[in-house]
Amino acid sequence: MAAKQVEQALVQQWRDILALHARTQCELDRALHEHGLCGSDFEVLDILAGALRGCSCRIQEIAERVHLSQSALSRLIARLEREGLAERGLCAEDRRGVRVSLTEKGRALHDEILPVQRAVLARMLTRD
Repeated sequence: MAAKQVEQALVQQWRDILALHARTQCELDRALHEHGLCGSDFEVLDILAGALRGCSCRIQEIAERVHLSQSALSRLIARLEREGLAERGLCAEDRRGVRVSLTEKGRALHDEILPVQRAVLARMLTRD
């Protein structure tokens, strides 16, 4: 009986985590929509902004940090590139690799909406 209760508690904890994630993602999407982005767009911009100025990230490195399929990530990066927010280049270390970096426009947009994203996270994830 006790083992069943422990199992049920774990399942409930997992469902609570999923619900919090879903609510937070929806809030992020709503807040960022005003700036023409969704939460996934911002996550990629944020990862690229975390790279040293003038540096880039391999697409594989980005893929390891976001919860998107390889094809969805490629489409997202292509959209950021079309909007002038990011640019792709060849990877000097591996000719098969592709590196992505922020453009000045992408960095400016990231800097503008960073406080919006952080405010949503603080509101949604800070326990009272």
